[in-house]
Amino acid sequence: MSALLPTSTVGSLPKPAWLSEPEKLWSPWKLEGAELTEGKRDALLLAAGEQRAAGLDIVSDGEQTRQHFVTTFIEHLSGVDFENRETVRIRDRYDASVPTVVGTVGRERPVFADDAKTLRAHTDAPIKWALPGPMTMIDTLADKHYGSREELAWEFAAILNQEAKELEAAGVDIIQFDEPAFNVFFDDVKDWGVAALERAAEGLRCETAVHICYGYGIKANTDWKATLGAEWRQYEESFPLLQQSNIDIVSLERHNSHVPVDLIGLLRGKKVMVGAIDVATDAVETPDEVAATLRGVLEFVDADKLLPSTNCGMAPLARDVARGKMSALAAGAAIVRAELA
Repeated sequence: MSALLPTSTVGSLPKPAWLSEPEKLWSPWKLEGAELTEGKRDALLLAAGEQRAAGLDIVSDGEQTRQHFVTTFIEHLSGVDFENRETVRIRDRYDASVPTVVGTVGRERPVFADDAKTLRAHTDAPIKWALPGPMTMIDTLADKHYGSREELAWEFAAILNQEAKELEAAGVDIIQFDEPAFNVFFDDVKDWGVAALERAAEGLRCETAVHICYGYGIKANTDWKATLGAEWRQYEESFPLLQQSNIDIVSLERHNSHVPVDLIGLLRGKKVMVGAIDVATDAVETPDEVAATLRGVLEFVDADKLLPSTNCGMAPLARDVARGKMSALAAGAAIVRAELA
């Protein structure tokens, strides 16, 4: 890994068309049984190879074995009924049919450990693994058992901690918790959200990250962004709290957004994974555009703590677009790396 400006994606990448319908979230699988298991592993290794071919330093699974970044993990938990579904408002933004918590939630076996071992065996690069954060998990469910968002979040935090420790044992170098809900439920973030996140990361020796953004490049998210005005200051609520937390890295959206760049200064002392790739457009950035975004943040984050990345996951994009964006990210980081050297 490059000592300076190591690059990575946030997490998800488009899946091959033979595995699931492309450019669509919650896309159903096209394979079944043993063929599906083999196809997921093949897609995982393909995604890893594409990241390395693009020049990225830190490799992820591209979330190729998951239908969705939250619900696939929840599918493996007891106490959740996927047949008894309800429509809920996701992050106060759009409606989705989600499973229902009907009893005490628990994890009977590891969810992603075998996938992580597969990735670790096929690359010498540092690997990063994303898990849903506790607050985002409770926002993607209907709760008919606990009756308390906080209580359910603490239950999920303990389960995530078990999973994270097994991923660490499998050779994962960075475990990232995805918490887009931190940009919406500010009182909860302050009262218990960051504490639950720290519980999920408790006792880990590998690096930990939290990803907060304005969402995938889907219509519901872009419509919401259009209502936020000339400045997007949501990070102002969570960054001071995260700067004081035990989380090592904070991942945020920056390129083509209205996030005031000076807000990154609220994280001074933390490593910062800065989104230099816009996932809400099919236009592929030039390396110079990526470099300009990275230069713009260097006043607010030390160069040795800057990790260039994407604004969010790229699952809804076409594969050639995602490949182009990864290559641009690597090339743009190389420009700034040379300037700093």
